[in-house]
Amino acid sequence: MRARPDIVIGGGLGGLTCALLLARAGREVVVFEKAGAVGGRASTHEEAGALLNLGPHALYCEGAARTLLRELGVAPAGARPPMSGALARDGGRLHALPVGFTSILSTSLLGLGEKLEAARLLQSLPRIDWRALRGRSVGEWIEGAARGDGTRRLLHALVRLTTYASAPDLLAADEAARQLALGVSSGVMYVHGGWQTIARELARLAAGAGAAIHVSSRVAAVAPGRVTLADGSELPAASVFIAGGPAVAAELVPSSAALAAARSAAVPVHAACLDLALTGLPRPRAAFCLGVDEPLYYSVHTATAELARGGVQVIHAARYLAPGERADASSLELMLDQLQPGWRERVVARRFLPRLVVANDLHAVGRRRPGPAVPDAPGVFAVGDWVGDGAMLADAVLASAKAAVALALDADRRAEAMPASRAAVAGL
Repeated sequence: MRARPDIVIGGGLGGLTCALLLARAGREVVVFEKAGAVGGRASTHEEAGALLNLGPHALYCEGAARTLLRELGVAPAGARPPMSGALARDGGRLHALPVGFTSILSTSLLGLGEKLEAARLLQSLPRIDWRALRGRSVGEWIEGAARGDGTRRLLHALVRLTTYASAPDLLAADEAARQLALGVSSGVMYVHGGWQTIARELARLAAGAGAAIHVSSRVAAVAPGRVTLADGSELPAASVFIAGGPAVAAELVPSSAALAAARSAAVPVHAACLDLALTGLPRPRAAFCLGVDEPLYYSVHTATAELARGGVQVIHAARYLAPGERADASSLELMLDQLQPGWRERVVARRFLPRLVVANDLHAVGRRRPGPAVPDAPGVFAVGDWVGDGAMLADAVLASAKAAVALALDADRRAEAMPASRAAVAGL
């Protein structure tokens, strides 16, 4: 019988997924979350009868996160935002966003030749051979894939929408193309009740399976086989799962050169986010807009998801920030002035997040990201959106959690089998 528990550091989606998988595998699990509640960046806050996520959140309908959630018995309720009537903003003017047959034909954003090119490219995206794009940046890919300037700018805007990243010269084309294809082929959903519903259900199931979840509890240091809490007490650990960013992981395991290297190499992805609750919409039909000449996003999430009562409307607006860029709310407010004139008089809740961490590491061209196992810290695993290739955002978080738990369980099985195999050899 195992005398030491598995310890999970972090009560966001990644940590809670680890806890649930481990507990269902029959392991003793303890989760430490430094905040006063679980959720992390999947937290949702209620203000003036409205539920506000931390910036715009969308769950890819056929991504790794929703696939694993289904396997775990977590079924977030929600709906897909319709793209009919979606707008593109370019040079201060509004156009139909060309993402479907009708909108491509009707939009004033593109010329005739660009419309034909955009239709061909968008139709081919779900079948794109993203492997052929390895070693190229998004900028290089789009430059070669499209001839028309309008088509290129549209593709850049769609890449920003699906990756949250505004770094075409750094972002790997293969990863971005795969993400864009996922968005085009299956779409996304906005979650009823906010993303807190996912975190709370994972926590409920994990606790029901036997995991002990402690909030307002901070871990100060990690070493193979033990963790040290902020109060100085030490706990033995069979395995340790760090569900946080590379800076957090490197700080917790200062002896790990691998984690220090991951922290140094990471390029965080940020967005300036304006989260609003309004008593109503001056222009109800203006539900979605994507910036073309500026890296802007706007969506009325209550047009799709159940996030408010009494007619209150929730709007999430964002500016995708280039690495090192900082921005105030002015560009977002100007966009809102155009889309919803008079919105300021209807505000009942407002929150501006100037540099929200959307992802802890960009999928940079020519660089492989670390895997879950920390090579110079046996029994320590990293979980998060900066771990592993082949998925982004929440998909990467849950995929890395599943991979980390699988590695830990496999290591234990091999360790348990080793004495039996030695005994068998000795008996020959």
